[in-house]
Amino acid sequence: MSGPRPLPRLEPDNRFFWTSGADGRLRFLQCADCATFIHPPRPICPHCLSESVAPAVVPGTGVVETYTVNHQKWSPDMAVPFIIARVAIDGAPGVILTTNIIDCPVDAIAFGDKVAVSFVQQDDVWLPLFKKAV
Repeated sequence: MSGPRPLPRLEPDNRFFWTSGADGRLRFLQCADCATFIHPPRPICPHCLSESVAPAVVPGTGVVETYTVNHQKWSPDMAVPFIIARVAIDGAPGVILTTNIIDCPVDAIAFGDKVAVSFVQQDDVWLPLFKKAV
């Protein structure tokens, strides 16, 4: 996918996630009381209802759980086809991130492929996209 991407609105609860790429590290909220990882970000742990949640660094790797290849050109500057994937994040049990797999031919992706985060900066946002791990 090329060209500018739609960007999320930066809010107090999600700003850490969308700006984490500034230092190249992937972060998700983690509960200090029960250790549950929380995504999407919210101010209260859905598991134990604790308000003691804070960003925690994870390895930035994962496994492709499922994917689809998009052939629909949703905007004039969008390059197709591209891969949309759900990635199970290593080090953050239960967190599955919907993202794009980049720098990979669409016929070279498979369920179970190991991937690593690659941040793409656009304005004040660092989008966590993934590349196949070597």
